Amino acid sequence: MKKYLKLMRIKHYVKNGLIFLPLIFSGQFFYTNLLVKVMEGILCFSFLSSAIYIFNDIKDVDHDRCHPIKKARPIASGEVSVFSASLIACILLALSVIFNCLAFGAGWRSWFILILYLLLNVGYSLGLKNIPIVDVAILVLGFLLRVLYGSVITNIEISKWLYLTVISSSFYLALGKRRNELSRVSASGTTRKVLQLYNYGFLDKNMYICLALTITFYSLWSVDLLTIQKANSENLIWTVPLIILICMKYSLSVENNSDGDPVEVIWGDKILLSIVAVFCLVVFGIIYF
Repeated sequence: MKKYLKLMRIKHYVKNGLIFLPLIFSGQFFYTNLLVKVMEGILCFSFLSSAIYIFNDIKDVDHDRCHPIKKARPIASGEVSVFSASLIACILLALSVIFNCLAFGAGWRSWFILILYLLLNVGYSLGLKNIPIVDVAILVLGFLLRVLYGSVITNIEISKWLYLTVISSSFYLALGKRRNELSRVSASGTTRKVLQLYNYGFLDKNMYICLALTITFYSLWSVDLLTIQKANSENLIWTVPLIILICMKYSLSVENNSDGDPVEVIWGDKILLSIVAVFCLVVFGIIYF
C-alpha cells in the first residue's frame, strides 16, 4: 500500500490547501455546506493531480531511472508496473469526476478549470517543460487554478490583491525550484533540457523580484478591508512581519542543500513549518475570533 501512496505523491496534496483560501478569507469557514463543498473539491483536485503525476512518471520512466533521486520512484524502481500505474491513474480520474460533480453539481466553470489544469499538465509532460519561461508559467498556473477552483465551487469572489499574491509567490517558488535543480546538475551530471537554457543570474534576479512583489501584494491586500467580511480584519496588517519571516526562512532553506521543491522544502524544515503554522493560526484567529 505504501508504494501506491508514494506513487500518488500524497505529500503534494498540501498544495490543494489553496482551494480553502476563498472560504477562509470570506469569513464563512463555519458554513457547513460551503465547507463540505471545499472538502469535496480538495479530493477532486487531489485525485486529478495524482493521476497527472502518474502519467508523468510513466512517460519519464527511462529518464527517471538515470536520475540520482527520481530513480527511487515506484515506477522507475520497478515497485509498480506501468500497467498497474495506468489502471490506478484511470481510477483516480474517475474519482475526480465524481467529486467534482458532488462539489459543484458539474457546473461548467469547475469543469473548465479542471480540464484546463489537465491539458496544461499533460502538455507539460509531453514537452512544454522543455521551453524556458513556459515551464515556469505552467507551474504557476497550477497554483492559481486551485484558488480559482475554490472560488468557483463556493461562489465566493476574493480580492484581486490575493490573486496577485498567489501569482507572484508561485513564480518565486517555481523559479526557486529551477534554481536548485540547476545547482544539482554540477553535482550529478544529469539534467532536464530546459535547465541548459537557464542561469543563476536570471533565476536569482527574477526570484527576488517576485519575492518583493509577494510581500507588497500581501501587504496591500491586508489593508484592503473590502476583501474580508469581518470588522476586525484591519488587524491582518500585523501578519505582514510573519510573511516576511516565512519568505526569509524559505529563501535560506532553498539556497542551501535543497532540491527546491516547495513541498519538500516546507516539510523538511521544522522551523519554517512552525512559522507557517503560527501564521495560519494568527490569520484564522484574527478573522474569526
